[in-house]
Amino acid sequence: QRWCVHRRGDRAGGPYEKIGAELVKEVAKKTDNVAGDGTTTATVLAQALVKEGLRNVAAGANPLGLKRGIEKAVEKITETLLKGAKEVETKDQIAATAAISAGDQSIGDLIAEAMDKVGNEGVITVQESNTFGLQLELTKGMRFD
Repeated sequence: QRWCVHRRGDRAGGPYEKIGAELVKEVAKKTDNVAGDGTTTATVLAQALVKEGLRNVAAGANPLGLKRGIEKAVEKITETLLKGAKEVETKDQIAATAAISAGDQSIGDLIAEAMDKVGNEGVITVQESNTFGLQLELTKGMRFD
């Protein structure tokens, strides 16, 4: 999905389309860096905000007023989401949550096992391999890339 956003950005027509494509790519990249998931949702939201924002500005709305309104909406949405958030603490809860994100129970189980080994403050790195299957490798100590 991120590749599609990138490719569309490369083929964008004029300068405004290219700016818009870069904006959407940046939204997807930041979402992926912060959350590790949700790039499609962030991309769809960004597109809707830009489209409706431009429509409102063209109809005479104050751009700064729109910006302030969006910021207030983000605060309210964040507050609501945090109120409804639930702590994921047990290995089974972690496995279930990871399986939903990965779309695969075996990956969810492996991530839960990895988190069980490294703890909440540990680092989990996922790497693509030329071999078939899933493998968990534990590295103790510090690692510099």
